[in-house]
Amino acid sequence: MTAKEKAERWLEQSIDENTRQGIISLLAGSEDALEDAFYKDLEFGTGGMRGVMGVGSNRVNKYTFGSSTQGLANYLNTQFPSQEIKVAITHDCRHNSPELARMAAEILSANEIKVYLTSELRPTPLLSYAVRHYGCQSGIVITASHNPPEYNGYKVYWEDGAQIVAPHDAGIINEVKAIADLGDIKFTPKEDLIITSESELDEAFYADSLKQRVSKSQSSNLKVVFTSLHGTSITMLPELLSRAGYSDVHVVEEQATPDGDFPTVDSPNPEEREALNMALELADKVKADLVIGTDPDSDRIGVAVRDGDTMTLLNGNQCGVLLTDYLLDKSELQGNEFIGYTIVSSDLFGDVASHYGAGADVCLTGFKHIAKLIRDNEGTRRFVGGGEESYGYMVGDFVRDKDALTSALLFCDLLSDAKSSGKSGINLLEEIFKRHGVYQERLISLTKKGRDGSEQIRSMMEAFRNDPPSNLGGEKVVRIDDINSGESRNMSTGELTAINLPSSNVLQFYTESGSKISARPSGTEPKIKFYFSARSDWQNDLSLSEQQKILNQHIDAFIEDLRLS
Repeated sequence: MTAKEKAERWLEQSIDENTRQGIISLLAGSEDALEDAFYKDLEFGTGGMRGVMGVGSNRVNKYTFGSSTQGLANYLNTQFPSQEIKVAITHDCRHNSPELARMAAEILSANEIKVYLTSELRPTPLLSYAVRHYGCQSGIVITASHNPPEYNGYKVYWEDGAQIVAPHDAGIINEVKAIADLGDIKFTPKEDLIITSESELDEAFYADSLKQRVSKSQSSNLKVVFTSLHGTSITMLPELLSRAGYSDVHVVEEQATPDGDFPTVDSPNPEEREALNMALELADKVKADLVIGTDPDSDRIGVAVRDGDTMTLLNGNQCGVLLTDYLLDKSELQGNEFIGYTIVSSDLFGDVASHYGAGADVCLTGFKHIAKLIRDNEGTRRFVGGGEESYGYMVGDFVRDKDALTSALLFCDLLSDAKSSGKSGINLLEEIFKRHGVYQERLISLTKKGRDGSEQIRSMMEAFRNDPPSNLGGEKVVRIDDINSGESRNMSTGELTAINLPSSNVLQFYTESGSKISARPSGTEPKIKFYFSARSDWQNDLSLSEQQKILNQHIDAFIEDLRLS
């Protein structure tokens, strides 16, 4: 159907008056607005959905989210017949998040499913924890992570506390697609099946999070600046740090109130320095040792550490490698430990694991794949921790998703231990680089919105596959991995080797120096992302900053050759 036909089809169905008037306004307005709102259905993908809020089939609203929830309910009832089915739900600080979370609970209850709904906003890692804590078959968190204020989203979890993977992702998607009429959504709740409480859940989480500590920290010696970037971590992280003994914690008060407009930042994304500017300014004022900033749903964390008189912002790979090295160094290893990291993250993760005799499993981008590694190895290998370049980390397996709360606690312990030994976080990073070589990373994201943008992204990936570069930055490309076809090509011999990963639209180019360039369309945003990881051996006659400068020049050359500048 055309966008106009789809809009008219909605008008024929059982919808509320506000939605009806919104569609009528779109039909009377510009063709572009109507096209963007209805040219496709907002897809329930392999982890849920995310989009702009508003009226239309390509928007986040009670009917698109309602269809997803009804489809999930139908799938749960087929997967767990004759059982009491339970689902945990929470939400972030975004506009309409409380209402959408309540609506999801009501639809599930209308389908005879018991719901544990937090009465207030809570971090995403608490939802992952709640699924296993309450013995649920599924979980939902209403969030759009670090997207702009006009977005909201919906992530679904399975009974292991991880985001859904095969075969359940496809099964739920099929049930969602099978809903032909909006009238099939059961909106009338059974209130006795909805339980709203979180104090007991919070207490259980605090206890298990504190158990993940691997050394006795000198907590009183560390000065910490913390910002929640108007998000959910303010509800739990200050209390968690207090219980761990960290009393010198300075909250960026201007960003402490949850607010879906994110008024003090252009983007509530701890990957971006601008988002942490207020925290860095406060750190300079109070002479802090550590800055911690979390994204709105508190699954990702940005970190800055003191290096002499300045605060140095670490990138996602550096944070993950420091945390991995700390966990493996301080843990009592039995020989069956392993870590997990993603294909677009730094290979330094694997180097560090090998140094301690631990395994290092590589998976597709997304923490649901790291969580699957845990499930696949449960009972035979012990998961120590995992990470990815986009500032997400997991400590232990009590939470099966990115966990900024426990990660923040462990970063405090890490820096406190280092400070007690007269070292900084940068000193620790230098020690790792001296052992394994210097790595420098960079991410470029190109935003391509709408139908035309999707076509541009498709064309870019097709061009890279049909005409791949043979040289990048003056170095030979020695290997190309196409995760979509599952083949790795040796560029010298032409030999093809199978890649033991599920198919995914990712291309990776490896150069003779050990550098890696990855191209990947985003699964949650209208973007194509390019991940650059440059490597060189440690040079004793150069400082770390000088070596990083040289590697950044290599990355500049890679970008120029790929015509991304």
